[in-house]
Amino acid sequence: MKSLVYAMVAASALSIPLVSFAQSSDNGPVTRAQVRQDLINVEQAGYNPSARSPNYPNDIQAAEQRVNEGQGATGYGGVAAGSSQSGAPVQLHPTNVDGVHSLYYGR
Repeated sequence: MKSLVYAMVAASALSIPLVSFAQSSDNGPVTRAQVRQDLINVEQAGYNPSARSPNYPNDIQAAEQRVNEGQGATGYGGVAAGSSQSGAPVQLHPTNVDGVHSLYYGR
């Protein structure tokens, strides 16, 4: 019985990589012509690859966004400027149910 459990655990652990591919099969390798066309599109949207700008990531992302808006495409990418949120501050001391007093208050 114990060996059956071990065999099931091992089989399930070995089968997980078979079904968890990160990329789908419809996305093949990108050709050189596609990369060149993407560069031309970004240059036409106002990005200059030869300029040494301190705002490089923002400049290229803005140009890519303009290209995507022109094509009507939606996709995933970085966070737009001013739209990120942060979590609540870390609570350093454990508190009681009331949230005010220490966990050990009155004991």
